[in-house]
Amino acid sequence: MAPKVIENGVHLILGGARSGKSKFAEDMVIAAGGGTYIATGRAWDDEMADRIAHHKQRRGPLWATIEEPHDLCGVLERLDQQSEGPVLVDCLTLWLTNLMIGEHDIEAEIERLCALLPRLALPVLLVSNEVGFGIVPENAMARAFRDHAGRLHQRIAALSRQVTLVVVGIPMSVK
Repeated sequence: MAPKVIENGVHLILGGARSGKSKFAEDMVIAAGGGTYIATGRAWDDEMADRIAHHKQRRGPLWATIEEPHDLCGVLERLDQQSEGPVLVDCLTLWLTNLMIGEHDIEAEIERLCALLPRLALPVLLVSNEVGFGIVPENAMARAFRDHAGRLHQRIAALSRQVTLVVVGIPMSVK
């Protein structure tokens, strides 16, 4: 069950694919009366377009949705100046994928995000896929992704007020 109160600061919510992490985060924001949803996913194919449509339909009317695959920091900075409600980012691993495919400077973007998050006045819930529990990927790009994600999660967790791991729909407090 999701907590009823969202504290200011950063809450990192991790889990595997279809673990219930997005629903957990969404339920928290809904219980707080709604908020802003920053969606980082891109419809690379029909299956991903269906997933995005399903997420949009499930969210309903309590959300202001911003779709932003790359400039997460810019959106967070603007929202911090304009809004008071909680912000849910879903998800960091899709954002990371978009940065890698776009050949952005990954370390610079992670540094920018980690420098920004502690300065925000808004509560920010960051949803991300925990990819470190699986096997070592067979190709260099997948291994680089796993390594970037692991380092990103460690840095975000260190500056977060709360870290929750969701497994089979059950949230477990890590921090």
